[in-house]
Amino acid sequence: MAHYQRLNDDIVCIDTQQVRPRMAACYLVGGDGHHAFVEAGTSLSVPHLLRVLDELGVARSSVDYVMPTHVHLDHAGGAGALLRELPNARMVIHPRGARHMIDPSQLIAGATAVYGPEAMLATYGEIVSVPESRVIVADVASDRDFSLTLGERELQFIDAPGHARHHYAIWDAASRGWFTGDVFGLSYREFDDVAGAYLIPTTSPVQFDPEAWTVTLDRLLAKSPEHIYLTHYSRIDTVRKLAADLREALAAYQRIARANASATDRHARIYTALMDYHLDQLRARRNPLPEARQRELLDMDAEINAQGLEVWLDRLAKTDGAGASCKAS
Repeated sequence: MAHYQRLNDDIVCIDTQQVRPRMAACYLVGGDGHHAFVEAGTSLSVPHLLRVLDELGVARSSVDYVMPTHVHLDHAGGAGALLRELPNARMVIHPRGARHMIDPSQLIAGATAVYGPEAMLATYGEIVSVPESRVIVADVASDRDFSLTLGERELQFIDAPGHARHHYAIWDAASRGWFTGDVFGLSYREFDDVAGAYLIPTTSPVQFDPEAWTVTLDRLLAKSPEHIYLTHYSRIDTVRKLAADLREALAAYQRIARANASATDRHARIYTALMDYHLDQLRARRNPLPEARQRELLDMDAEINAQGLEVWLDRLAKTDGAGASCKAS
């Protein structure tokens, strides 16, 4: 049985069933013979997405677009396999990500180096290339946006760096909401409590850029959105409050990274400090989830975020070193 939830304004949140329930989502958007997927999940997600189409009575030929917000494999790894099943669909991708979808060899090699070939296949399945003829490059830049029509619905794409440089966000005027991929953080529904949703930044390697992220948040808020549609996971609504929470957490992450920059056991210290930060925040909210379960849910993100913060620290060190060399010369 496919797991999905009808939201508002012809938007369906589909659980890609990656790792655990309610960790990662794709969205089916549209109606009247014109539909699009926001995100593609992994290749292993594709059967779930197709079952949702069948259960909703949506013809595969009526899907016009597949729109991964960026090329990380939990968002775009299934794009090629999904497009094989959708005869009229084209993929809409950030200009920095297009080449990786047409030739995914670098994505495959990078993930295989991290996970190993067996775990890579078990986690992401086969990564299928996307024919160049079926690629639409969303020509976003800091001084312009890119738009598409989906039936009578207009979708506006903006460059959205901070989590990754190959990231866009999609404004849906019909719902007054943004599809934000990872650039509005993560909010697992298990952490919902009387204080509302709980946001976690995602600073995974290798392109975390807090200054760019601040600009992206400003652009998102400029639309006065009513909803944010997260890939991890589903819709959140108290947008300005959560944006403030996310800014505060991003600042805390940078403080944690800098405080442990010179430690010989840097990674372990950053991981522990990130875990403690979130446990303290949840404790202050009187979140009812047992601490053991909180740790379990936070573990993977604390690990990945620590890795990303280390890459950021190394990049800062190189920049500072280059500046010092220029001054010396």
